[in-house]
Amino acid sequence: MIEVKNVTKQFQNETEIKYKDITFETGKSYMLLGASGCGKSTLLNIIAGIISPTSGSVLIDGVNMQEKSQKQRDKFRIEKIGYIFQDFKLINEMTVLDNINILNLEGINTQDAPRLLEELGIAEKKNSKIKHLSGGQKQRVAIARALVKAPDIVLADEPTGNLNFAIGELVIKKLVKASKNKTLIAVTHDERLSKYFDKVIDMNQMIADKKDIFGAGGGTKC
Repeated sequence: MIEVKNVTKQFQNETEIKYKDITFETGKSYMLLGASGCGKSTLLNIIAGIISPTSGSVLIDGVNMQEKSQKQRDKFRIEKIGYIFQDFKLINEMTVLDNINILNLEGINTQDAPRLLEELGIAEKKNSKIKHLSGGQKQRVAIARALVKAPDIVLADEPTGNLNFAIGELVIKKLVKASKNKTLIAVTHDERLSKYFDKVIDMNQMIADKKDIFGAGGGTKC
């Protein structure tokens, strides 16, 4: 279970975002829906421990992650969180399997990679270099890499952002299926995909306040 409590994030020379409290239950899938700039990716990065909130805390299974050092949060993310980045963060000159097996260097067992690639429909591309794949294929490699560690939590930042709807819908269906019994939180702007998630959270309702740090509060409208 993930609990977000009294979290705010202030960016230098930009904005301050205050989030309402929310709990993400274990074994359920969540869509964070909203336009660009709503604070979706920021919240995901705070949960992942990539960035720290200005105030407030994130509790994972009752453990306050803000009481941990950055090194401890990084270790937790490597071991327990599968993060699917919007820009994939794949190595273009390496093959599909090599991009997944590189996790062995972090002590992650990647023996399930062939099975995951099969489930995601790209097993035949396992020896292809990333630079030769389509956007949809790269996205599925990123999903396989995130899931191969059998994480407790799966975070997906705009997993369909650069895909057409047909491919994006396929990716989401496979992601939700592969994340069964895990906590899945995906951020997107495409409400047509909402039917595949247990719960949809409108970021307009999630933001308690968003304001220019030099001015007054701007309300909750994204």
